[in-house]
Amino acid sequence: MELEPIWEYVADTVMGGVSRGAFAREIVDGRCAARLFGRVSLENNGGFIQMAFDLAGGGVFDARAYDGIELAVRGNGAGYELRLRTTALTRPWQSYRTAFRAPGAWTQLRFPFAQFQAHRTDVAFDPATLRRMGVIAVGREMDVDVSVASVGFYRGAV
Repeated sequence: MELEPIWEYVADTVMGGVSRGAFAREIVDGRCAARLFGRVSLENNGGFIQMAFDLAGGGVFDARAYDGIELAVRGNGAGYELRLRTTALTRPWQSYRTAFRAPGAWTQLRFPFAQFQAHRTDVAFDPATLRRMGVIAVGREMDVDVSVASVGFYRGAV
């Protein structure tokens, strides 16, 4: 099931960081995509830029009928994270996350729900309560350039 996300840009500047970046809808290597680009800085307790979107118009999406998330992604070869939030998470630093490398050519990547690790929460991941999804460059100084042409849920083997 392919989604039609309304991506938004978020950076560490909301917490005093100095990372710089932007989000744009662009044609990237022949495909219409959401592109996140910039530079992550660790100065002033910073360390991230991301593009994220709410599922179900800001409500809850029940993904129990699916096995995971699929992205068509292209980038600069750097490491990024795919992060999920559910209604059980109440703090902005809590998430369920998995890492990936953004290859230099368009590639379909699949992320089984079982692959996501809880971060700063003891609450088990529940796909019935998904509310937000994001692609983030985080935790180290880096040049960011990652594009997503499609995002959705899949059923079946990886």
